[in-house]
Amino acid sequence: MPVMTEIFDFDQIVDRSNSDSAKWERYQGRDILPMWVADSDFAVAPHIQQALRDRVEHPVYGYTQVSARLPELIAERMRRLYQWEVDPRWVVMLPGVIGAFYLACRATSEPGDLIYVPEVVYPPFLTGPGHYSMENQKIPMSIRDQRMIIDMDWLEQQPPRPGRLLMFCNPQNPGGAMYRKDELTRLARIVEQQQLTLVSDEIHCDLVLDRDRRHIPIASLNPQIEQRSITLMAPSKTFNLAGLGCAFAIIANDRLRRSMTVNPYIVPHVNLLGLAAAEAAYEFGDEWNRQQCEYLAANRDYLIDAINRIPGLRLAPIESTYLAWIDVSALGLENPSRFFENAGVGMSPGRDFGDSNYMRLNFGCPRSRVEDAVERIRKAVEGIS
Repeated sequence: MPVMTEIFDFDQIVDRSNSDSAKWERYQGRDILPMWVADSDFAVAPHIQQALRDRVEHPVYGYTQVSARLPELIAERMRRLYQWEVDPRWVVMLPGVIGAFYLACRATSEPGDLIYVPEVVYPPFLTGPGHYSMENQKIPMSIRDQRMIIDMDWLEQQPPRPGRLLMFCNPQNPGGAMYRKDELTRLARIVEQQQLTLVSDEIHCDLVLDRDRRHIPIASLNPQIEQRSITLMAPSKTFNLAGLGCAFAIIANDRLRRSMTVNPYIVPHVNLLGLAAAEAAYEFGDEWNRQQCEYLAANRDYLIDAINRIPGLRLAPIESTYLAWIDVSALGLENPSRFFENAGVGMSPGRDFGDSNYMRLNFGCPRSRVEDAVERIRKAVEGIS
């Protein structure tokens, strides 16, 4: 008999009040839908919850080391999904991707150095170098086939900066563009020619919304770029585990890997529940995530159609992530964040990402909440026309 596939309910409304949720506490007591920070409102996969219960039932929660199994699972996953042969010894466990940005700056550069950073990107990219008295050299963005990506033509014209850092985001956050193989191949060539070190944030790599798309880790292209890359991934966005603080870097280069090894007196080790959840996610979570991506794709399709029907708003195609990058420039708003909060929808302001003409909306939630948000936005925009 065929094995029955478990069906997961992403329409379920999970009450996150009184759970110390940063996302939901921001607007406590106000009729504002929290659709800002990038954690989803989906219940965690049952296998992960069971793994956590099993670990909690053990009555001692002492110092914990990474099991041999987890790096092997990560290496197997890279081989299966991306045909990338990763040695488990290349895996460096970290308590978060954001901290890894800062570690990479410290490990590869000196005060006064210029760090290449996309002009529009996740905010910690923009703030990290300054903590070490380094400067951002912003890479302009270009639009290619309605996808916002870094301007390779501009980058190609820059002078060599041996050993210096280029911080990269694929899939792009915000915007959701997935880089094509030819684009990654070109970027790899630039990195090699200019003798740079590449930090590639690929935390959204599992949230691919179209079946005909495939994420490509840039370090998987060839041994040369592999030796220059620090690839950052985590189960947090995919499996809604951000509160458990578990991420990892894949670093083939021995010198780079040693420089990124966490000093426990500065950065804590990954906690035991984060490790348990990550192991369960990567061993048993593929079917749950497949269904999640189908659900998110339907949310995406609905949202793009609905937002583009509202005069003054524009939403381009989204290939990955559950984050919509909405162009609100035609509305001429003095304070877009306040306007939409007054409408009852709390989004992330585009200025934090480098472009105040946009707002970022998190659609990683039940469809009913997305529909509610669209209706609130529609009424508010119609009220100023």
